[in-house]
Amino acid sequence: MHLTVGYLATSTGDDGVALASALAKTFDADVDVLLVVRQELPDGHPGRAEYQQLLVERGEEWISRAIDRLTANGVSASSTVLVGESFAQSLIDFAQEKNSDLIVVGGARDGFFGGHTIGPVTGALLHSSPIPVALAPRGYADDPDEFFSAVTAAVPTRPGDDNPLPFAITLASAGNLAIRMLSLVSAENLAEADSAREVRQLQVQAAEENLQVAARALPDAPDIESLVAGGMTLESALKKLRWNDGDLLVVGSSRFAAPRRIFLGSTAARILAGVDVPVIVIPRAD
Repeated sequence: MHLTVGYLATSTGDDGVALASALAKTFDADVDVLLVVRQELPDGHPGRAEYQQLLVERGEEWISRAIDRLTANGVSASSTVLVGESFAQSLIDFAQEKNSDLIVVGGARDGFFGGHTIGPVTGALLHSSPIPVALAPRGYADDPDEFFSAVTAAVPTRPGDDNPLPFAITLASAGNLAIRMLSLVSAENLAEADSAREVRQLQVQAAEENLQVAARALPDAPDIESLVAGGMTLESALKKLRWNDGDLLVVGSSRFAAPRRIFLGSTAARILAGVDVPVIVIPRAD
């Protein structure tokens, strides 16, 4: 496996590096750390080119600290500093050139406490990337995982929504991880149900269907857990979940995403805001 980390010399960048370390140790992956320096366009002022070079040199100093942290954890890592107009697009282009399996970034530090906060770079990635994006929750570097032990796929309960289960199964097999299928069912998404009993029947049906999909895909897997979390709202359903150290969550893209592109839908965005474990968002299937 190969990972590309989008790095900033901030606490956000530290969160992304910490997540890359845990992923690399779990999946025996190589890591490229990329820092993008904003391009300074010529405007007639003397010294513009020298200032651009100074930014690149400063970037190389910053990124060396990230490499030191990764290598100290036994991770094979290299660094690159590029000049570009767009951090997100430069990151995508670089990851494609390196045939990366994941782009790894940290979450923005502003916003409300808890969960994932999406900044400008992350937002651009989550609406355009053809490569899965791994997101570290805010403050992840303060208490990171050393390895991952389980992967949870937030599987859809509505037809037409993209299903991240095949990707999660591949991930679980690669890292010998436990796998869990999570169905989130809220009353707001079940307006067609006339009673609590009907809601519960739909929940059970969703869980059974998810378990059957996993059983067909992993016939030899000893323990496949299918979990349904229900509530009046998606947020109340998420609050009923319990996450452990070493948990990794996978979510899919919106049904409106272009094939092989990520487009973060409203449900996935609410999941990101409501969990404090690392999340991988995958592009929509063909």
